[in-house]
Amino acid sequence: MFIIGNFLNAIATIIDYVLTIYMWIIIIRALISWVNPDPYNPIVQILYRLTDPILYKVRRILPRAFFSFGIDFSPIIVILIIYFLQIFLVSSLKQIAFKILISSS
Repeated sequence: MFIIGNFLNAIATIIDYVLTIYMWIIIIRALISWVNPDPYNPIVQILYRLTDPILYKVRRILPRAFFSFGIDFSPIIVILIIYFLQIFLVSSLKQIAFKILISSS
């Protein structure tokens, strides 16, 4: 049983790292949007390819009233979702792994 506990702990840690990296990618994308970047820059294209699918889905869900201010709130919403996943999903997986490790010893 300790193998399953260690596996779940490893999965939770990897998910946590991936979510943290994606959060920083979203933040960098938001900061770059303030300076009107060159759309042909390879780094900008990679950032757009990584973030556009998620940001587009959030923009579709948000009411039109959020866009009347001229501020894109979708990166903030995505960051809040990432925090929720880190707090709920990662913590839950780590607690399950800990309980499995305790019960197997």
